[in-house]
Amino acid sequence: MIIIGAGLGGLSTGCYAQMNGYRTSIFEMHELPGGCCTAWDRGDFTFDCCISWLLGNGPGNEMHQIWLELGALQGKQMRHFDVFNIVRGRDGRAVYFYSDPDRLERHLLEISPPDAKLIRNFCAGLRAFRKCLAVYPFLKPVGLMGRVERWRMLASFLPYFNVIRTSITTLMTDYSARFRDPLLREAFNFILYEKHAAFPVLPFYFQLASHANLSAGVPEGGSLGLAKSIERRYRSLGGEVTYNAKVEQVLIENDRAVGVRLSDGREFRSDIVVSACDGHTTTMRFLGGRYLNDTYRRLYTSTIKEPGMVFPGYVMLFLGLRRPFPQSEPCTTHLLDEALATKLTGLRHASINVQFRSRHYPELSPEASTVVYATYFSDTAPWRDLNEGRPEQGTRRHRGRNVHTLPLRHGREYYAAKHQVRDALVAFLDERHPGLKDAIAVRDLSTPLTQVRYTGNYDGTVLGWQPFVESGETLEEEIKKNGPTLPGLANFYLSGVWATTGGLIRAAAAGRHVVQFICRDDGRTFTADIDDSAPAPTHVVIPVTQEVGSR
Repeated sequence: MIIIGAGLGGLSTGCYAQMNGYRTSIFEMHELPGGCCTAWDRGDFTFDCCISWLLGNGPGNEMHQIWLELGALQGKQMRHFDVFNIVRGRDGRAVYFYSDPDRLERHLLEISPPDAKLIRNFCAGLRAFRKCLAVYPFLKPVGLMGRVERWRMLASFLPYFNVIRTSITTLMTDYSARFRDPLLREAFNFILYEKHAAFPVLPFYFQLASHANLSAGVPEGGSLGLAKSIERRYRSLGGEVTYNAKVEQVLIENDRAVGVRLSDGREFRSDIVVSACDGHTTTMRFLGGRYLNDTYRRLYTSTIKEPGMVFPGYVMLFLGLRRPFPQSEPCTTHLLDEALATKLTGLRHASINVQFRSRHYPELSPEASTVVYATYFSDTAPWRDLNEGRPEQGTRRHRGRNVHTLPLRHGREYYAAKHQVRDALVAFLDERHPGLKDAIAVRDLSTPLTQVRYTGNYDGTVLGWQPFVESGETLEEEIKKNGPTLPGLANFYLSGVWATTGGLIRAAAAGRHVVQFICRDDGRTFTADIDDSAPAPTHVVIPVTQEVGSR
C-alpha cells in the first residue's frame, strides 16, 4: 500500500494498515510529519501552530481509544485549563467560558440576571452532553455498521434525543440573538475562538462537554510532538516514510490504481493507493478529474468555489518574548473596533484570538520567556491578489536534493500587507500588555498562502470541507453510502480530513475507517491494539485567574 501524505490522516492510515498485515510506504512532500499539525523553530523558540485543544485526549469516549492505538498520548502530560476561552468585548467586559456547567451558569448569571432562563437552558444542555459523549461513535464508520449495530447506536442516543435535536437544528447565531445582554449576544458566537456562522449549537456543546470531561486539553510536546509520536508508532509497526517526495500522479492500469509517479519522474508500484492529502489536488490533478460521480464532480468543480463551503485559512502572528508575562490569559478572543479591523487583510470577522502559548507548552520556549500566538480567520483571495500572480508553491534544489516547501518570492504589496498586520497586532497587544513590544526577540507571520506552500491545501484551508453546510453534509453522505472510494477506480481510497469533516480526531479516525473498508474489500477481519510501549498519559488542571473587575 502506498499512502500519499504524512499528515495525521496518512500516519493513522499507515498505523492501522500495518496492524492489519499490509506493507505500507508513505510519501510526503514536506520534510516533517504532521501536515497542518506542526510547529517550527525561530531562534530558541518553537512556534506551535495547531493544537489549542485536542478532542479525545482524556478517557471516557471512543476518541481516546484511537489516540492510544496510535501511540499519540502515552508518556505525556495532558494539560487542561478550567476556562475554555475568554471573550473580551470592546468595552473591556469579559465572559469566561468555563466548561464546567455549574461554574459557567453562576458566572453568566452574574453578568446578566435577566437572561437567567436562556442561561440555565444552555447549561442544562451542556450537562446532558457531558454524558452523551460516552456513546458517540468514532471507532467504526456508520457505512460498515449492520442493521442491528445501527439500531443499537441510535438506541444509545435516545436519552439525549431532545438536546441533540434542538442543538443541531438551531444555529448559534440565532440562539445567541435571544440574549438581552449585548456582550452575551455577541460572545456566545466566539466560544470556539472564531465566529462559525454556519455552526448549530451542537458543536459548541460537544467541545465544551469534552473540555469539562478533561478530554479536550493539550498534550505535552505540542502539535509536532503529537505527529512525531504517531510517526514513531507507525515506524515501530514496520511502516516506511519518504520525505521530500512530492506525488504528481496516481498510476492507473485497466481502471486500477497501481502506484504513484513523483515530481522527479520516479515511479513506485503498489497493490493499493490511499490519498490522504488535499482532496482537490487528489481528484483534479493526481487523477485528472476522472472517476468522479455526479456528487464528487459537483463538490470539486463548483461547490468548492462557493463561499463558506471550505473551512477558512488563518493569519497567524507569533511573538517570542524575552520575559514572562505572568498575568496573561492563556486564551482570549478580543472583539475589535472597526479602526483595527480594517488593517487586518482578509479578516472575516472583527475579532482576533490571542493565546499566551507558553502557558500551554512551556517546554517549547526558554525559561522566563513567553510565546504569543495571535490568529484570525482569513479569506485567501485578498492575499492572492496582493501576490500578483506569482507562484504559490515550487520545487528547488537545496543541499543536493529537491525541496518542495522553501520560501517563495511574493509581490511587494503582499509583504506590505503582512507588515501592516504585524504592526497593528503588536500595537494592540502592547496596549493591553505594556512592555510587550520591547520584549520581542523573534516574530513570524503566516498567511493562507503559507499553508498552501507547506501543505498544498486548497486555498490554504486547515480542515477541508466545512461541516454543517452543503459541502460537508454531501461528503459525509457520500462516504456513508459508498465508502471512501471513487466510482470505477479499483484499489484506490481516500483518507484524512477531505474524507470527513472536522479536526484532528476526525483525521485520525478517517485512517482507522479507511483501513476497515480496505479489510472488508479484501475479506480480512480488522484488528487494532493499544500501544503499550509507554505509560498512560497523566492529567493536570490549570486554573485561570479571573481578572479583577471582569464580569
